Amino acid sequence: MWEDPGECKEDILMNTTNQAELFQPGCVLKICAPMVRYSKLAFRMLVRKYDCDLCFTPMIIAADFVRSVKARDSEFTTSKADRPLIVQFAAKDPLILANAATIVAPFANGIDLNCGCPQRWAVSDGYGACLINNPELVRDMVRQVRNQVCIPEFSTSIKIRIHRDIRATVDLCRKAESAGVSWITVHGRTTEERHQPVHYDAIKTVKESVSIPVVANGDIRSLRDVEDIHLLTGVDGVMAARGLLANPAMFAGSEDTPLECVWDWVDIAMKHGTPFTCFHHHLMYMLEKITSQQEKKVFNSLSSTAGVIDYLLENYSVCRTLSFLLSL
Repeated sequence: MWEDPGECKEDILMNTTNQAELFQPGCVLKICAPMVRYSKLAFRMLVRKYDCDLCFTPMIIAADFVRSVKARDSEFTTSKADRPLIVQFAAKDPLILANAATIVAPFANGIDLNCGCPQRWAVSDGYGACLINNPELVRDMVRQVRNQVCIPEFSTSIKIRIHRDIRATVDLCRKAESAGVSWITVHGRTTEERHQPVHYDAIKTVKESVSIPVVANGDIRSLRDVEDIHLLTGVDGVMAARGLLANPAMFAGSEDTPLECVWDWVDIAMKHGTPFTCFHHHLMYMLEKITSQQEKKVFNSLSSTAGVIDYLLENYSVCRTLSFLLSL
């Protein structure tokens, strides 16, 4: 489950971070959200270079993870530098979730239960956002993980969407808190909402209703948004997804993706053997705001890693470091 052949299992086991170290009074924890296909090891290493405090893996189906070694090897890779790290699972059975948590516990700082994915397949299978309507099951899953994983610093968190009636959301969060949940991330939209404005008032209500840390999620696209949402809601952390895809240096204060960050991605992706489609798609997101329509058309049509690097060298080589050129 670890990628760097120069690291040993014992090195990774020693790297632990507890909740008190993550959530510091007066500070806002900046978090990279779980993103299917995108928040994998290489991208996590990129955003960590630009002031991201905590990263989540993409959502992993716990039942598949527990059942299949192949699933574990393909869905979860990490390294000593990939810390602190939360592994997010989709689950609907307390024992399966706890078993998955036990497997990753030596290699991560915590697990998160996805209670917010609104996709039809997830909800129809009993995963994701449908869990917000079953607070007793969420409570039982949290409790089972807390009882089974015997590492005091290991966190168990949940990521939720809100109900139309905020009282139901508060009830869910309080039940999770009573079961020992470490913190709660609140995406400020209902299961039915997609691009509607985020209900920051609901996030504030949740924050005021529990005594554990609360993280805000939804439409965070700049460092100014981080500061404004913290002041508006009083949350302990913020989590970004699309904002970081478009600008991995967002948490460091960059308004758009700096070219240095683009080249950092090339370096990191090559080092980690990132598949071309993923490598290319990340660059499409990063270059979105700094390229013309014609440039996008040309760049998006490229079909090989070599072609992408040649294009970048031709158009953006002025900010390229010599180290990459020497490695070609």
